[in-house]
Amino acid sequence: MKIYNESEANTGALAGKRVAVLGYGSQGRAHALNLRDSGIDVIVGLRPGGATWGKAEADGFTVKEPADAVAGADLVAFLLPDTAQPALYAAIEERIPEGATLLFAHGFNIHYGQIEPRGDLDVVLIAPKGPGDLVRRQYEQGKGVPCLMAIARDASGRAQDIALAYAHAIGGGRGGVLETTFAEETETDLFGEQAVLCGGATELVLAGFDTLVEAGYQPEVAYFECMHELKLIVDLLHEGGLKKMHEFISETAQYGDFVSGPRVIDQHVRDRMKEVLQDIQQGTFARNWIAENEQGKPEFQRMESADLAHPIEQVGAELRGRMPWLNEQG
Repeated sequence: MKIYNESEANTGALAGKRVAVLGYGSQGRAHALNLRDSGIDVIVGLRPGGATWGKAEADGFTVKEPADAVAGADLVAFLLPDTAQPALYAAIEERIPEGATLLFAHGFNIHYGQIEPRGDLDVVLIAPKGPGDLVRRQYEQGKGVPCLMAIARDASGRAQDIALAYAHAIGGGRGGVLETTFAEETETDLFGEQAVLCGGATELVLAGFDTLVEAGYQPEVAYFECMHELKLIVDLLHEGGLKKMHEFISETAQYGDFVSGPRVIDQHVRDRMKEVLQDIQQGTFARNWIAENEQGKPEFQRMESADLAHPIEQVGAELRGRMPWLNEQG
């Protein structure tokens, strides 16, 4: 895999160009602020009356409706939720200047054909591997969050230069820009969320909590053991991989890791992970999620309500209320 650093970015590729940032949530705000601080001309496109219009204006940006924002833009960054992007693109397509660049932070709509851009447009992806607030904080500290870069269409012959310049302008060049494809970014991102980071991790936490409580242990103790202390391990893994984790946990914990981890995450679990990946690769997950949105998300809302009604949420809220330092940013 090719990894680019900031010295390899042609920063002139965006010199004198205007970037229209569509969306002002976590990623949208971070990208817009970082781009502006890097000397890029930025305009923000938002739905009139939306909650973030005033926030963007308070941050000093010119804010217009999306169709007006893109009219004079050389690059249009789609940084609103995946589910809102197809309808917005259809509404503003004719206002996007010929030869402009479309940029996405996640490849879902391009990979699954929900957006089919005009043939004259470059289509690129710059996906920071971290939430927007981290992208902003790292930039302000002179650092950067690593980014993935992909080129779906190079109509201009300069798509990669433009993408790298954008990545550099939001700080990504400092952390490294990794070359990938829209398919690889989309499929691995969805798999990571479902099987490990969100679905896998939370289900493991809930199963551990339920096992201890059903065996008669106090819910508060189960919460600490199965959820609260998870951050300690994740931080060690994030900072130094398995090696650092093993260096900072006891030998008793290490031995339990070796002998019991494979009993829980066994071949059955690995087989289920392969099934999850196949659903993503074959488009089954995407079709189901698109259909769920078209129906108003009734099953999504049911599952969300059930998740938040789990006893660990009540126990956790009470215990976290005694730890105000948890909300303090370091």
